[in-house]
Amino acid sequence: MSLNSIFQYFVPKDKKFFPLFERASKNLIDIAEALNELVNNTDETKRAELTKKVEDFEHIGDDITHQIFLELSKNFITPFDREDIHALATAIDDIADFIHGSVTRIDIYKVNPGTGPIKKFAELILQGCIDLHAAVSELKNLKNIRIITDSFVRINSMENQADYVFDRAVADLFEFEQDVKQIIKYKEILSALETATDKCEDAANVLETILVKNA
Repeated sequence: MSLNSIFQYFVPKDKKFFPLFERASKNLIDIAEALNELVNNTDETKRAELTKKVEDFEHIGDDITHQIFLELSKNFITPFDREDIHALATAIDDIADFIHGSVTRIDIYKVNPGTGPIKKFAELILQGCIDLHAAVSELKNLKNIRIITDSFVRINSMENQADYVFDRAVADLFEFEQDVKQIIKYKEILSALETATDKCEDAANVLETILVKNA
């Protein structure tokens, strides 16, 4: 038995990091669901409410990330490598940040978010967040490795689809949109959404590293 495995045996796994990570990844589903509802809603008042909801979820994510970092500073023994804990918390927080950033741009630029590419991005991001939460939820015991690895495959596929959606959407913007200001606005929103999908893949890569080290 490795020294790392011996340490893990004595760690109260269900009391600190794992519940925090599960809360953080569940919060991603909440913020992604709010994004989907926003881009599929035509009522401006409701959109404003959902924009505020996204902001609230992003703040919740910030608080959870802060708690993870605080626990990291207080605990000598951790369930897996400290740098991986930090990397995973940061990657999850980045996803929330870019979802929030895209919604903020939609609000301040006063654009219609109900376009095909934006709706597709919202759908892909939600899919990625659901798969990420499924993988994170299995970290505490690593008994269902297949669930984790299947999540990695789906997240990777999602990110590849997002790359295609982004390239096609930007190409269409330049071909069919005559208003330069609109091109700039939509391109920034699309870029923030596409980066959110990249961050999902980053988080999955951190999880894969943890799996390789500890499974």
